[in-house]
Amino acid sequence: NGAAFSKVRGSQSGQDSTRWHVVRKFLGLISSHNIPVYLIDPLILGLVDKDIEQIRSSPDGLSPECKYFCAPRDFTTFALLDKTWKHEVGLFRTAEKMGFQWLKIINKDPRLDGMDDLSGVEIPLHYIFKLASHAIHLVVFYERSGNFLWHGPLRLKKHMDRKFVPFRKLHFGRYPGAYEKPELLLVSIDDLKVQIPKNPSSFLEEMSHSRFLECRYREARAFFQLYPDDASLDAVEFRKKAKSLLHLAALTLNNLGVKFWLSSGTCLGWYRQCNVIPHSKDVDLGIFIRDYKADIIPAFQKAGVPLKHKFGKVEDSLELSFQGEDDVKLDIFFFYEEDDHIWNGGTQAKSGKKFKYLFPKFTLCWTEFVELKVHVPCETLQYVEANYGPEWKVPVKMWDWKSSPSNVQDNGVWPVDEWDDVIQIY
Repeated sequence: NGAAFSKVRGSQSGQDSTRWHVVRKFLGLISSHNIPVYLIDPLILGLVDKDIEQIRSSPDGLSPECKYFCAPRDFTTFALLDKTWKHEVGLFRTAEKMGFQWLKIINKDPRLDGMDDLSGVEIPLHYIFKLASHAIHLVVFYERSGNFLWHGPLRLKKHMDRKFVPFRKLHFGRYPGAYEKPELLLVSIDDLKVQIPKNPSSFLEEMSHSRFLECRYREARAFFQLYPDDASLDAVEFRKKAKSLLHLAALTLNNLGVKFWLSSGTCLGWYRQCNVIPHSKDVDLGIFIRDYKADIIPAFQKAGVPLKHKFGKVEDSLELSFQGEDDVKLDIFFFYEEDDHIWNGGTQAKSGKKFKYLFPKFTLCWTEFVELKVHVPCETLQYVEANYGPEWKVPVKMWDWKSSPSNVQDNGVWPVDEWDDVIQIY
């Protein structure tokens, strides 16, 4: 084991040092094949994060005792970027010679799915290397067209050994996940050189909200067989403008650190037909009122998207509408949380009448829509049904926002003396 380990060995029990040994062997295996991996293990990154300043400033490692890789756990998790390696048989031969048993989990490549092709090409999503009583979970990340990283779910095929490792304890793979590309930092931890995300705490935060939903191409194809897609010049033009407005809105809100999601017709278009609904004429986004920032309006105006109207106020029924290119507008609805539901408001400008739209509580997931990584409600079906009723699969071209939605309620009238403040049209 050489001198490097003699420092560590005396301070830990046998079981603890086994974990260190397995990680060291694994790092040796992948470096002999020039495969760049980085550590994404939440348990170890959590420990590292507490000492991150010291770790960054001491390239040769910190204490003589094994503090991180000896921590009790069944797995150590690493990430691998698909495009940085060739799928070599040699790697697995060497792994076996070193005493590792290994398992490869493959599944369909969702990036090849589309309206024209539900491809059957399978790609590796997860590898597990087991040695003694410890296992290494290697999660394969792929680049997606929204310029983000995606990993697939871990689904065992029928013939696989379900007792190979305690799969239920894995931190990655219960769902697909979406992540920004991390900046990496090479550090020395417990005498092992390893790459980690430069900012472990933001990676861990991202991990807790990383669940990804794939667009439902199979259902979308069935929809278009019943209701052929509008391929007119107007529809194509509108979709192009809506896409560019959505990209600009995402850039503007992301720069402000404001979390948003696809709402109303834009959400319905994603869920039902994996595209923008061409007769919708606008782009709809939702934002929780707790995430509201006064800079939203000036930021859009600076981006060349002027305010068209502002209804309501921060405490009640706020909504903003911006004028995009030509007649495409961007509507931002703000959502208010109650004990058992969430709602957003509506205002009729000429009468001051208020409306309320009720939704069941929901959480946010990532998806990819018009080449953008964007949030949608995880409980999409309940969200869409609340808004559009059980007949949401049938396109409706005549839609009245005051009476058509299933979840609309009257909510009184704005007092006349508040109109100047709560009904602003530009």
